[in-house]
Amino acid sequence: MIAKDTWVLIHRIILPAAERAAVMPDDTKQKPFEMWVKGRLCTDTEAGAELGAEVEVITRTGRRERGTLLEANPAFTHGFGEYIPELLRISEQVRDMVFPERAAE
Repeated sequence: MIAKDTWVLIHRIILPAAERAAVMPDDTKQKPFEMWVKGRLCTDTEAGAELGAEVEVITRTGRRERGTLLEANPAFTHGFGEYIPELLRISEQVRDMVFPERAAE
């Protein structure tokens, strides 16, 4: 069980693929329009809710949203990719062009 007021991630299909506009590109209109939202879990009981349950959350901006409970305390999983040595050299070259007085440092 995930306790009330826990920071959670929910998911909801806003528009099924069959209801997407016909003018959309083919690869887009074949997929549903989906929403993922993070917020504090609102439940009727102090016991909370289980993963997969239909729940309501309150977002940081105060919106109330409903969806399927996916995760408690979701972490950021994005990154900026692998280290690219060329970007360091380019950064140094740009710095030297923009601030020539620092080039000697």
